[in-house]
Amino acid sequence: MSNHQTVTGTQATPQQAAKSLGLIPGAHSIQDLICFSHLRWNFVYQRPQHLLSRASRHFRVWFWEEPVWDHQAWLEVRPIDAQMHILVPHVPHGTPAEAQHDLQRKWLNDLLTQQQITDFVAWYYTPMALNFTEHIQPRLTVYDCMDELSAFRGAPPQLREREKQLMQQAQLMFTGGQSLYEAKKNLHPSVHAFPSSIDNHHFGQARLGLDDPADQQALAYPRIGFSGVIDERLDIQLLGELARRRPDWQFVLLGPVVKIDPASLPQGPNLHYLGMKAYEQLPAYFSNWQVAWLPFALNESTRFISPTKTPEYLAAGLPVVSTPIRDVVSTYGECGTVWIADGVEEFERSIEAALQNPSALCWSRIDAQLAQCSWQQTWKQMHELMDEQLQISDRSRFSATKAVTV
Repeated sequence: MSNHQTVTGTQATPQQAAKSLGLIPGAHSIQDLICFSHLRWNFVYQRPQHLLSRASRHFRVWFWEEPVWDHQAWLEVRPIDAQMHILVPHVPHGTPAEAQHDLQRKWLNDLLTQQQITDFVAWYYTPMALNFTEHIQPRLTVYDCMDELSAFRGAPPQLREREKQLMQQAQLMFTGGQSLYEAKKNLHPSVHAFPSSIDNHHFGQARLGLDDPADQQALAYPRIGFSGVIDERLDIQLLGELARRRPDWQFVLLGPVVKIDPASLPQGPNLHYLGMKAYEQLPAYFSNWQVAWLPFALNESTRFISPTKTPEYLAAGLPVVSTPIRDVVSTYGECGTVWIADGVEEFERSIEAALQNPSALCWSRIDAQLAQCSWQQTWKQMHELMDEQLQISDRSRFSATKAVTV
């Protein structure tokens, strides 16, 4: 590993104490969790950040990102705190894929050795990480399948085969939504649905009437807002047509433009692309919108999505208008504060309805629903499943060892 890295000290492993007491080690006895992600930690704050921040209360978390181009080869180790480290492989421009895998394999081996990581959880968001991790031997492998990545633009052709391999190796598989669970449940013996959850306290601040952010203050009302990645999943034709039909509405979009040409986005005096905002800033923006919307296209890349923003908008007290995304319809379609619209005319009518008398909407029902799906509860349930799986594995290993010795 390069001298560019930061290395933290190690602590005595809790599994040693457990063994000395004759206990079967569980998830709580493993010190480290290594996550392999296709998303960057400093990108849009979403599922990986929510879950792994909470995981860091139980494990030292090592968050391994995809490589970035650089003028030299080195592994950046960026500590967030003593329990959370971001790992960014830097590879020289033009390095062939196989050589990138070799570099990452070496750096991973060095990390395991230098940090004395021998008993750990491997947590995968991208099956493509198997290209350089096939040799490691975690005590537990978790595949948190948050999206159908093979349906996304630019997906590697090997992704489906790698996913099959990962599902064979993983003892646990989580899915980011109910429709994705339905698609995967027969492909693995232990699949569990964990749809998008909510940090209710954080987004609930929007209901308090927060100050309007500076880059939004000059915009007229009413404001129709979207927050998230702006990519091929967005129905830009719907966006452009609705903005043209309703010049009296202001359409605000927060988030980075990814995998599509920014020049392809519709333009107009009532279309406002304000860029990516920090997670901490979002409640202030939401607090000064009147309606939130989910203008997703209906295509292969959105077939299984469970938008994180749906519960965030609702926690902020915003009525929501969405295209008929399956998980939105099944989870929130009858809650009374979400309108499902198909086509520009239905969107226009639905937004008008949402704007008419938002105070008359029944928020008690949706608030009760949101109270049952916090990120903390989601992590707690995942952690319990991990612990159960480790107990099963350890008992099986103990029985096998006992049989051999007898």
